[in-house]
Amino acid sequence: MLGWPLYRMIVLSFQNMRLRELLTGLTPSWVGFEQYQKALTDSAFWGVVGRTAAFTVVSVTVSVLSGLAVALLMRRVHRRVRLAMMVAMMFVWALPQLVAAQAFVWLTDSDFGVLNYLIDKIPGVDYANHSWFVNPWQGWTLITVLVVWAGVPFLAISLSAGLTQVPKELLEAATVDGATAWQALRNITLPILKPLLTIVTTLSVIWNFGLFTQTWVFRAGHPEPYYQTLSTYSYTQAFGQARYSYGSAIAVITVLLMLGVMVFYIRQMFKIGEVD
Repeated sequence: MLGWPLYRMIVLSFQNMRLRELLTGLTPSWVGFEQYQKALTDSAFWGVVGRTAAFTVVSVTVSVLSGLAVALLMRRVHRRVRLAMMVAMMFVWALPQLVAAQAFVWLTDSDFGVLNYLIDKIPGVDYANHSWFVNPWQGWTLITVLVVWAGVPFLAISLSAGLTQVPKELLEAATVDGATAWQALRNITLPILKPLLTIVTTLSVIWNFGLFTQTWVFRAGHPEPYYQTLSTYSYTQAFGQARYSYGSAIAVITVLLMLGVMVFYIRQMFKIGEVD
């Protein structure tokens, strides 16, 4: 199910598949590395790569820090409050990306969105009919908020489970020795959580680097150039402009970029297994 499509995508990236070949069934001509050369020498492609990487760094950093903060909070609240938080986050986690993105589209709609309505109630602020996606910074902020909102439940629940492995005796001893909460977190909690933090951070990088649904839904299936990520760029090149081989080459490059992250993730998994 996965190997054959991947193989066909790689083969297609070395060919010149056009709409004519697709409709007639003719074998596309073999062009070697021409599609890759075209992509790697295209400034628009590198702009998409930089944009995708910047979004990944920002969204993963905010997601992991927020998830850790929520996990630490969950260890300090009452058991019933913790259970309510768990249930609420499980609902968010279980919500399909398409449904969540569509809900955010309605919340931020320029004409009927509740976000504009609430901001417009602030004295001296006029946000009636404000479009959040005219300014790319505002648009990417909304996309990042959606991704972080959807990613925090997994991170918080995973890290909360990891916090149960931190010996209370060490924390109590540190408190007796005069350590502050920050010192106990930095010198005791975080070193114990480091393997788990590495895993969830790596997974977040893999997921966020492949961003597609959120930008696609927010821009109604037609993302502008400054909202393109590697996933949407590959799709629009292949199916929007009938440049199937070029889109396949971009997809292969994306897989190669992700391969380094996946290798790092697998190595960390093996290290943890050896320690256990």
